[in-house]
Amino acid sequence: MDFVFCTRNLHNGAFGSEPGPTRFLQVPQAAATPDPSHAITRRNWFDAVIAEAEVRRNPRTGRAVGDVLIYVHGYNTAQSLMLQRHRLIRAGLEALGYQGVVVSFDWPCAEAALNYLEDRTDAKLTAIRLVDDGVAPFSRLIDQGCEISVHLLAHSMGAYVVREAFDDADDRPAVAATSWMVSQVILAAADVSADSMGTSPKSSSLYRHCARLTNYSNPFDSVLSISNMKRVGVSPRVGRIGLPVSAPAKAVNVDVGIYYDEHRAEFAGIVNPDHSWYFHDAQWLKDVHLTLQGEIDRDSIPTRFLANDKLYLRVD
Repeated sequence: MDFVFCTRNLHNGAFGSEPGPTRFLQVPQAAATPDPSHAITRRNWFDAVIAEAEVRRNPRTGRAVGDVLIYVHGYNTAQSLMLQRHRLIRAGLEALGYQGVVVSFDWPCAEAALNYLEDRTDAKLTAIRLVDDGVAPFSRLIDQGCEISVHLLAHSMGAYVVREAFDDADDRPAVAATSWMVSQVILAAADVSADSMGTSPKSSSLYRHCARLTNYSNPFDSVLSISNMKRVGVSPRVGRIGLPVSAPAKAVNVDVGIYYDEHRAEFAGIVNPDHSWYFHDAQWLKDVHLTLQGEIDRDSIPTRFLANDKLYLRVD
């Protein structure tokens, strides 16, 4: 089964592109896209996720130990594409030895690039569900006796969803008063302004509630270029130019431009390859896997090299 929590409405018996109530889905491997019939109860869904996330028991405490990685897709992403990328992440990480579970947060968006502004509005409207219906409940279950690490991997506008979710959560006393954390936050092709990922109040909650944030930036990402008119404003995006120097110490930027430029011929068949190649690349997934493990210092992860005080994804 593939685990998804979905905030899309229902239209003619199928999922639509507008906000709706959160449904918790177990999607069979044979299914090409999520369907409302895949919904199960919230309690059963969380029990199933935790059971799959559990790798072992801590012999000292007797508690379950494992990982949950929540994938947050970008705009203009059909459910079938979201599920395909979910499975690419899962298969790629499992091939590298990842034994946890991958979960997807499916927020409502259309399937046309011209819907960028509407998608951005829906992203903000439903962002808080990521915390309310995903991160916070996992944190409560962990407080009840699990040693499960929760991580986030956000692509494109999914990074905006994550940032808004954390910011909104801290603005509400009922949520802010509870203890909730994620371990690793990973951003790829992030469609948020670079300036907002420094000392800006917009990102302070995100940094406060994570142990480490890793941003992958690609200067060849044409989707995030200033000349792309479907974006809002002209502020440079963090997924293209990288984190600002004012980013806190727990944040690290990995420039993937040299790697992408060397391997771009391998991604020729992918739509918007400079923006979406990540899901199809074993080297990037290896870097993600090592990041999730958290056992190696950021500067010593073997899939990276340091040059001129900047980290790059290793080509070889």
